[in-house]
Amino acid sequence: MKKVLQELINGKLSVEKAEKMLKTMQIVELEDFAKLDTARDVRTGFPEAIYAEGKADPELLKIINNCSKRGRVMVTRLEEDRYLKIKEELVSCNDEFMKVEYNPKARILLIKDKEIEKKGRIGIITAGTSDVPVAEEARIVAEEAGCEVLTSYDVGVAGIHRLFSQIRRMLESDVKVIIVVAGMEGALPSVVAGLVDVPVIGVPTSVGYGVGAGGFAALNSMLQSCAPGIAVVNIDNGFGAAVFAATVVKQTIDS
Repeated sequence: MKKVLQELINGKLSVEKAEKMLKTMQIVELEDFAKLDTARDVRTGFPEAIYAEGKADPELLKIINNCSKRGRVMVTRLEEDRYLKIKEELVSCNDEFMKVEYNPKARILLIKDKEIEKKGRIGIITAGTSDVPVAEEARIVAEEAGCEVLTSYDVGVAGIHRLFSQIRRMLESDVKVIIVVAGMEGALPSVVAGLVDVPVIGVPTSVGYGVGAGGFAALNSMLQSCAPGIAVVNIDNGFGAAVFAATVVKQTIDS
């Protein structure tokens, strides 16, 4: 940092170049197991989220408590039993300015200091009730990204008559993107994309029997869709779908 600032003073760097270099240097090392990217929000438009799976509870607590000192925190894929074990040790629980929220269906922990202003709308549709946990992950992430979210669950192709009024409601509400979450054969994103004039993000889920188990049948079906205008994320990746959707919405607002 001193080198960058000295070169700025000496005229070897422009203000814009120095700013860019400083932003890319904002990494906080936490002992020998984590490097926190504190500038990701500035650089990419969405803050770093903490992925809970694979981390020991003491490591996870240190990361959460360190991040909460800098502002809002999102922890994904945190099972309810783990949350109940660590919640008393969260330093933010004792901070009157920070609010702790946990959604067991989405498996997301939020620590926040204020509500985010919502700009732009995203629609989220699921084929079945079993797909709701992935959809709820997408909903919470999208809301934390500053988007208003309209949801409609359990409207899949097995009873396709349930779908049309929900699509009409979303389009009349001026959603800019629709996230469609489906397991089994994963047909619903193709149907939705054939009916709307906004981008559709397909999210295959690991819901299904036999060859559909694990979500690969749904993934392949969405990738092979004959309806144009579909982007597909990884299996059960509600988080990635929401970030992508929020990025699209942000471009429509900025323009």
